[in-house]
Amino acid sequence: MKEKLFMGIDIGSSSSKAVVIDEAGKLLGSTVVNMGTGTGGPKSVIDQLMEQLKITVQDITRSVVTGYGRMTYEGADTQITEISCHAMGVFKSLSDVQTIIDIGGQDAKVIRLDRNGKVVDFGMNEKCAAGTGRFLEVMARVVGCDIGDLSELAKRSQSPARISSVCTVFAESEVISQLSSNTKIEDVAKGVHMSVATRVVGMCNRVGVAEKVAMTGGVALNDDFVNTLSEELSVDIMVPNSPQTMGALGAAHYARNMAEKG
Repeated sequence: MKEKLFMGIDIGSSSSKAVVIDEAGKLLGSTVVNMGTGTGGPKSVIDQLMEQLKITVQDITRSVVTGYGRMTYEGADTQITEISCHAMGVFKSLSDVQTIIDIGGQDAKVIRLDRNGKVVDFGMNEKCAAGTGRFLEVMARVVGCDIGDLSELAKRSQSPARISSVCTVFAESEVISQLSSNTKIEDVAKGVHMSVATRVVGMCNRVGVAEKVAMTGGVALNDDFVNTLSEELSVDIMVPNSPQTMGALGAAHYARNMAEKG
């Protein structure tokens, strides 16, 4: 009898993620492509995953799509919100987590779970780039480094710069002014992390933070930012092995659950 396979696809604003699990819920493979909704990212990420696993989309029993671009994607059986899918993905990976902080390219989310992994409350910032991955991208460009280098720069800071503007445009001008005043680039990088952390802490305070906290999304790969946020919240923050694919993993588990229920 042919093995049943389930796929989850997470189409974000700046990246696409896909995972496949088996009938037992075991992760068989995952891919991330740095192209999001409105691009060839969704097709590319699935093509790469199929090649990785040596299967075709016809071998997939059921699929679920989530994320920023889920409403415009027609290649999945069902679409489910990213709030639900992140909750499911993290619960399957770190079952004792009750607070999820997800920072994507265009939004930031704080999700609170009960002990059974059900969503009890959440908050989202999607109207302003401050507090998102986009903010970090803009600031990295201003200081003249790749976004992946921000973490190492910030770690060398001895006197973090204060960035008070809540608007990305004004914050950009503020950073340029700081650099013009000979503020060290590493102090500006640390200041950028602290500025984003402050925005996220505000969301956390509105939603409430339970004991066990996990961070997902591409920004979770920036370990200095994770440490900065941890200090601001005064809690330890866990990062899953693959923080970018938690939404896709949750979507795959929803696909599996739906198939089981017929």
